[in-house]
Amino acid sequence: MRDVTHSRLLCTIAEHAATSPCKVALVAGASRITYTQLVHNIHCAAGYLHSRGIKRGDYILLSAQKELEFVYLYFAAHLMGAINVVVDAAAPQERLDYINGIIHPVAAFGAGQSDVAQSFTSFHDIQLDLDAGKMEYDSHEICSTDVADVMFTTGTTGNPKGVCLSHDNIAGSASNTNGFIRTASNDIEALALPLSHSFGLGRLRCVLMAGATLVLVSNFANLKAFFNVLATEQVTGFGMVPAVWQYIKRISGKRIGQFADQLRYIEFGSALLPIQDKRLLMELFPHTRLCMHYGLTEASRAMFIEFHENQDNLNSIGRPASSLVEVSVRDENGLPVGDGVDGEICVRGNMVSRSYFLAHDNENAYFGDWFRTGDWGHRDSDGNFYLTGRKKELINVGGEKVSPVSIEDAIIGTGGIQECACVAIPDPNGVLGEVPKAFLVKQGATLTVDEVKQRLSAVLPTHEIPVQWEWVDSLPKTSSGKIQRQKLKQ
Repeated sequence: MRDVTHSRLLCTIAEHAATSPCKVALVAGASRITYTQLVHNIHCAAGYLHSRGIKRGDYILLSAQKELEFVYLYFAAHLMGAINVVVDAAAPQERLDYINGIIHPVAAFGAGQSDVAQSFTSFHDIQLDLDAGKMEYDSHEICSTDVADVMFTTGTTGNPKGVCLSHDNIAGSASNTNGFIRTASNDIEALALPLSHSFGLGRLRCVLMAGATLVLVSNFANLKAFFNVLATEQVTGFGMVPAVWQYIKRISGKRIGQFADQLRYIEFGSALLPIQDKRLLMELFPHTRLCMHYGLTEASRAMFIEFHENQDNLNSIGRPASSLVEVSVRDENGLPVGDGVDGEICVRGNMVSRSYFLAHDNENAYFGDWFRTGDWGHRDSDGNFYLTGRKKELINVGGEKVSPVSIEDAIIGTGGIQECACVAIPDPNGVLGEVPKAFLVKQGATLTVDEVKQRLSAVLPTHEIPVQWEWVDSLPKTSSGKIQRQKLKQ
């Protein structure tokens, strides 16, 4: 590649192309792309972006679709210093509109016919001329600390937060993860996780940094097809969230155990996994590295635990991912507390974002250079960390962080409910971990629950629509009028 010293990830991909030019990097349907072809196509995509006037520092909206062109465009932006804003095109229009309104991207790719992309070229309309050679563009004066990606998460304010991740951040996360999981160049990974979230996009970067082969799979919905990919491609690893594991267990029982001899690793993340499931997985995969990460988009994969190596501490969330990651438990004043004492889990390291996109989102987000996760927990004398509760009020639905405020705003927006509050409750079906429950104030209500649910389906994704509903006379509040959600759980 041309000057890519700003991106350790791109440098590593280029090294793989030089040392193993015929090694397959990507498999998508019938297409098998070598590392040499990957580097060439990234250059062509960068040339295409340059030809459309996109330059260093410009924001481009990228719909995360399991297509080769997404991979080329994603890394092409890194190559030329443009900034990816990765989104899910299936997200509610309000979310896309909000992101578009604060980012002001110069182009949008893959957003279909949404309002966000109406004035831009659709991803599917792009015809990258991969035979045109490496087109010219300027990649000078890009720094490793420059922002490479903006990933939007959901905060307690109800609006998404844009997490600014530098080239160093994303390379650091991939390096830390590969070091712990031990992903190697001879691995073949099946990626069925969505690329619009930190976990799935992180697996893409990890595999390519390791010089391994990545097989793009649409999703986990068709287990027969997924199992077929595991068998035919001789897959050695993959990642999944606990909700997917519950689905696999419910639909196919222990059948996935048939791949125990070929799977070297499985990475879990994004939500808690019951200890009984960890033990079942250890039984099904006695020689597989069963790794579970703890982290946030802001501090991707801060800690890891491997089940077999920590069978006496399976309720732990693990230890720092590498020597370059530090984890500290701190009190309300930002001071460290002793072992066994609960406090807020804080993280600093090579993968930790230094800021949010909007300045006001940075308020109270850090203790100096320590990122505040908003999770409450403690460390034991052996250095293992444990979660004991949530300081933030986000609802963790199968790994998706959902803001109760955004649900409440949507309910109020239906026009028939004047006041409501949402809290997290255990999923009655035992699949998603947590699900939302809504409390509706009777006074002034003009809609039924069924009518509210019907209207919400047009503005919220399914996982954000409350599973349980309860009518109440009033909501518990502080003297300043803030809803006391914790009391609603009692």
